[in-house]
Amino acid sequence: MENRKEFYFPSSDGHTQIHTVEWRPVEGDPIGILQIAHGVAEYALRYDAFAQFLCAKGFLVVANDHIGHGLSVAESAAPLYFGKQGGWQHVVDDLYALRDLTGKKYPSLPYFLMGHSMGSFLTRSYLIRYPGTVAGAIIMGTGQQPRLLIAGGRLIAKLAGKRGDGDTRFSKTVNRLAFGAYNKPFAPNRTCFDWLSASEENVDRYLADPYCGGNASVGLFYEMLGGIGYVCKQANVNRMNRNTPVLFVSGDHDPVGDMGKGVKAAYESFRAAGVKDVSLKLYPGLRHEILNEKYCAQVYADLWSWIEAHL
Repeated sequence: MENRKEFYFPSSDGHTQIHTVEWRPVEGDPIGILQIAHGVAEYALRYDAFAQFLCAKGFLVVANDHIGHGLSVAESAAPLYFGKQGGWQHVVDDLYALRDLTGKKYPSLPYFLMGHSMGSFLTRSYLIRYPGTVAGAIIMGTGQQPRLLIAGGRLIAKLAGKRGDGDTRFSKTVNRLAFGAYNKPFAPNRTCFDWLSASEENVDRYLADPYCGGNASVGLFYEMLGGIGYVCKQANVNRMNRNTPVLFVSGDHDPVGDMGKGVKAAYESFRAAGVKDVSLKLYPGLRHEILNEKYCAQVYADLWSWIEAHL
């Protein structure tokens, strides 16, 4: 598309080139910027429709493929793998690198960050690590996992990474523990990804996309669980900038957020940290990918209303 360009920048991991997409307003100069952090086993261009919606409102939108995702896979590197220990932090640092790169081009514009699913936990990590560097954050499709469950999952992933090809390997056991329970509330199941969306068309597009739904490495699970544990620790949440507005948004049938319970728990942790402007919206009947449901027009409108109110 004419208003979309793609480029690369070097990752903080020292060897990956990070694929990035920038969408510009079709007419005039941008009035604000939104950066998007995508979820696990997907990539930046899946957000094209929402980005174009914001471009029509005058926004500039940027998003990068995280390490091991989309086109951000280094030569000879394993896909869906963050690298050795510290990979989660490299991904968070890459988000900041893109924020810094884009912000320097438009220093006077309000800058927002939105993360979906794994990207929601990355966004929460970002808010802790880089407080005060965004004008607001949208946390979509998130949850709040118990500490013991996270510790147990990391131990299993670590042990699985000591077998065969190491932590770059795929483990059915680890994958089942991570995602296996998500589909159960939607039985009888048509596919193994029914939990993603009530829209069968969206699920089928996801299944047909070669950059979606791949076999995540045990190393990625280990790093991701560490990141989730980091953002669920109240002492870390307390380090955020309390003046940064935050919107939690999810479907109330999203198993990642425990059908809304986990989203509410995360929201309450932000309130406990003293965040002055934090709000929560749950959409009845919607599942994980609320931007891709049949009723996404209402979600789009609500997100824009929140952004516009915080310009």
